[in-house]
Amino acid sequence: MTVARTICSGFLGVITVGTLLLMLPISLADGSWNSWVTALFTATSATCVTGLIVVDTGSYYSFWGQLTILALIQVGGLGYMTANTFLLILLGRRSKVRYRIALQDSLDSAGLSSVSQLLKSIVGLTLLLELTGIFALMTLFVPEFGWTKGLWQSIFHSISAFNNAGFSLFEDSLMRYVNVFPVTIMITLLIILGGIGYQVMMEVFFWWQSRFKKNEKRFRFSLHVKVVTSTTALLLILGFLGFFASELYNPETLLPLSWGNKLQAAWFQSVTTRTAGFNTIDIGQMTTAGLFLTIALMFIGSSPGSTGGGIKTTTFRVLLTCTKSVLQGRENVVIYERRVPIELIMKAVGVAVGSIMIISASTMILAISEPNLQFINIFFETISAFATVGLSTGITSSFSTFGALVITVLMYAGRVGILILMAALLGDPKPSALEYPDEDLLVG
Repeated sequence: MTVARTICSGFLGVITVGTLLLMLPISLADGSWNSWVTALFTATSATCVTGLIVVDTGSYYSFWGQLTILALIQVGGLGYMTANTFLLILLGRRSKVRYRIALQDSLDSAGLSSVSQLLKSIVGLTLLLELTGIFALMTLFVPEFGWTKGLWQSIFHSISAFNNAGFSLFEDSLMRYVNVFPVTIMITLLIILGGIGYQVMMEVFFWWQSRFKKNEKRFRFSLHVKVVTSTTALLLILGFLGFFASELYNPETLLPLSWGNKLQAAWFQSVTTRTAGFNTIDIGQMTTAGLFLTIALMFIGSSPGSTGGGIKTTTFRVLLTCTKSVLQGRENVVIYERRVPIELIMKAVGVAVGSIMIISASTMILAISEPNLQFINIFFETISAFATVGLSTGITSSFSTFGALVITVLMYAGRVGILILMAALLGDPKPSALEYPDEDLLVG
C-alpha cells in the first residue's frame, strides 16, 4: 500500500459509503430504492466536488439524501487524508509517517513539520469561511423561504460554493439570481477563496498579522503565493472580458439583461467556470466562442491545495513561462527572479500531457458510445468532469449507463490527480544507478 494507493483507496472508500447511503429509500424524496448508477454517479460527483448531476438534487433527494451529499462534498473538499488525519489528532493518536506523507501529497505541501497545526488551521479556516457564507446567505434566503428552508439553503450553498462543488438545491442552479447582486457576489467570493488554496490564505493572514503587529522584519510572500494570486487574477479578468464579449449580443444569455447585470453575469461566469459549477446563465445556449473559452478555463482550473480541480494555475504558469523562455532562447525558466527546478517543469509537463491523453481517450470513447450527442457537448462534458467543474450543456442525464460510468471514472481521476492515479496503478518507481549519455534530436 503505497502513498498514492492510500489516497486513491481513501476516495474510493468514501464514494462506496456514499453510494450505499444514497441507494437507501430514506435518501429519496419518494421513499423508493435508488438506482445504483444514479447513486454512484451522485456520490462520485459530490466526493470529487464536481457538481455534475443526472437528477435534480433538490426534488429527487430527501433531506437525508441532501445531507449525505453535503457531507460527501465537505469530506471531498477537505480531502480524505486531511479529514482522516485530523480525526486521528482529535482522538489523541499520533499519525503514522505514511499517512503524513499521503497528506503532503494530497495537499501538495512541501513539508511534514507541524502537520497537526496545519490540519487544525485548515479545518478552522474552512469552518470560519463557510459560517461567514451561511450567515450572509441567510439574510437573503430566510426572508424568501422562511427560517427552516432558508437556513438549509444557506448551509447547503455556502458549503457547496466554498468547496467548489457546484451542487445546488435549485433546479436551474442560480439562474434565478442572475440579477441579485448579493447572492452572486457572496457565491463568487466563496468560490475564489476555496479555489486559491489554503497556503495562500494562510500566508495572507500571516502578512496581515505582521502588518497589524507592526513587525520590523519584512514579511515575504512565497513564490507559490505570488504565482497563484497573479495567475488567478489574470484568468479572472481575461475570463470576464471574454465572456462579456462573446455573449454580449446572445439573446439567450446576456442580451436581455441590463448593462449592470451583464457585467455581473459575465463576472460570475468567469469565476464559476474555473471549477465551481454554478451558473447564472444557460450554458447550453452559449455561443461557440463562449463554450470554447469555458473549456479552456475549466482545463486550467484552480490552484494546488485548494478544493478545486483542473491542471492547476501553477502548472499553467510554469508551462507558459517555459514556452516564453524557449522562444526567447533562454536556458532557465525564471518566475519572479526565482529559477524553476527542472523536476518541477517535468512534473508540469506530465500533468498537462497526462490530462490531455485521458481527456482525449474519454472523449473518443463517449463520441462512439453516444452517437446521438454533439461532439462539442461531449467534449465540454468531458473537460467539466475531469476538471471537477460540474458545468454542463444539459446532456448529463442523456448519457447511457456506460457513458455515465465513463464520466464517473473521469471525475474520480480528476479529483485524485493524474500523477497520483498513475503512481497508484504503476507503483513507486524503482531506484536505478544507471546514467545514460546525452544526444540531441530534432523537435518542433
